[in-house]
Amino acid sequence: MKTDKLYYDLPEELIAQEPVSVRSDSRLLVLNRTSGDISDRKFSGIGEFLRLGDCLVLNNTKVLPARFFARRATGAGLEGLFLSASGTNTWTVYLKGLRKVKTGEKFYLTDGQKQNYCEAELLEKNNRGRCSLKIKSDADSLTILEEIGFPPLPPYIKRDDNPDIARLDKERYQTVYAQKAGAVAAPTAGLHFTEELIQQLKTNGITFANVTLHVGAGTFKPITAENIEHHQIHEERFGIDAENAGIINAAKKQGRRIIAVGTTSTRVIETIAENSFLEPTSGTTELFITPGYKFKITDAMITNFHLPKSSLLALVAAFAGLEKILAAYKHAVEQQYRFYSYGDAMLII
Repeated sequence: MKTDKLYYDLPEELIAQEPVSVRSDSRLLVLNRTSGDISDRKFSGIGEFLRLGDCLVLNNTKVLPARFFARRATGAGLEGLFLSASGTNTWTVYLKGLRKVKTGEKFYLTDGQKQNYCEAELLEKNNRGRCSLKIKSDADSLTILEEIGFPPLPPYIKRDDNPDIARLDKERYQTVYAQKAGAVAAPTAGLHFTEELIQQLKTNGITFANVTLHVGAGTFKPITAENIEHHQIHEERFGIDAENAGIINAAKKQGRRIIAVGTTSTRVIETIAENSFLEPTSGTTELFITPGYKFKITDAMITNFHLPKSSLLALVAAFAGLEKILAAYKHAVEQQYRFYSYGDAMLII
């Protein structure tokens, strides 16, 4: 399939720069993937479209404060994104302006008050813009990031190093059910849920299950190949335990719908489903879902609006049909829905 088929026009002013004041006040576009019918609702009313016993699958990953700033000896600033740590505080990161920094150069990571926090040394420049840093601190990476880190917002949300704005983002670029630290991007479909809404749905007979997929920076990578089949999707770590696999399996066996909250939850359950059955497991997935894919276990999906020519748009197009998705996106643009991470939501049923 030609990548150009995943393109749509989006006015820049529809890219949400801040979250709505109350999570569940986001708008909700409901798409019937059989008929193509579209309804405009508010997310807080999502229960209207759910059935008794539906199982919502949440991704309980927790976003790390992975964006950081540094100061070179010259006084010039650097900006980085933490990806992983190994050994004694050896970090793998993306570093803006990396070509200007020489291997062996030392500089200081700075905290929220722009003060020097600890020294770092560039050990190695790796492939695809990554590099290795030696962090001169006895603290572990999570402790350091809590002191110096900012929320790793995607590049289309414009932010500087203002600590006051970062405090709001640190709360809102995180689901209310986040538990397991490890993501460098949020599973954004879950950002619309409040604790009160989840409790209300449970009271009304909706079941919840948790999976974990640590969303990587590659989630924002556009498809640059002419044909989507030639795109190499990023690898991400996932896991599901016996309790939650059992919840999903019981629902499926009883004919209740499995509703994935987000493309990340979808990729986990589709990666491990065999004959509509999940085994508790953990590992990595590079599952790239494109139009023509036959879904094994997912019956419905809650998702945000995704970038043109992205693997996430390919996934929802595979689920609902490309023409229906593009028609829904056209409707959303005309109705001035808010797009992307801090934007509004879709329910595909």
